[in-house]
Amino acid sequence: MARPLIVFDMDGVLVDVTESYRETIVRTVEHFAGVRLTRPQIQDYKNQGGFNDDWKLSHHVIAQHGLAVEFQTVVDYFQGLFHGGNGADGLILRERWMARDGLFDRLAARFDFAIFTGRMRWEAEVTLQRCAPSLHFDPIVGMEEVTAHKPAPEGLLKIAAGAAGRELWYIGDTVDDARCARAAGVPFIGIASPDSPRRAELVTLFQAEEAVAILDDINQLESVLV
Repeated sequence: MARPLIVFDMDGVLVDVTESYRETIVRTVEHFAGVRLTRPQIQDYKNQGGFNDDWKLSHHVIAQHGLAVEFQTVVDYFQGLFHGGNGADGLILRERWMARDGLFDRLAARFDFAIFTGRMRWEAEVTLQRCAPSLHFDPIVGMEEVTAHKPAPEGLLKIAAGAAGRELWYIGDTVDDARCARAAGVPFIGIASPDSPRRAELVTLFQAEEAVAILDDINQLESVLV
């Protein structure tokens, strides 16, 4: 019998990106627009849907403040902060692995793992190699491998097509993840950290998208899958 497949979003699910991607958004917007976004404000955009792409979110906020900056200019600045250079460490190095020791060992007794992420695949692999080099995720689908980004279900459908009818779940932390899963017909498990800004609103959004479970973090997965 084929093993079930757990498909993970990455940011906010496998790794804490509070001081990496979220901080990069803050610094990018501040650089171009001269305003400093708060973390609750960033979550407000995420909860609106359509802002899974942090480049797009940053560019949108800059434009809202009346600045006509080319999208690629914003992306280049964002990536410079995120990856570092000229002697400066990139904020990607601030990412923290969220699974406790032993979780994936126990899950691996019954499940296989895949990733569908809104970051580029090579960026996902950089963090996986640093934080969890012994884990195997197959496939890893990044943003450059789909033509329509989340909440479009393209990436999840691609994984499902290669899974040959195996049972799937998708684990994510945004309403775009939930809508992606619902559009693909894949059961969704939402991650809503107790420390997350606007958590109550996020939980309500997950419920509206028919999440099969809502957890504080992935360390509770065993309670719903095993």
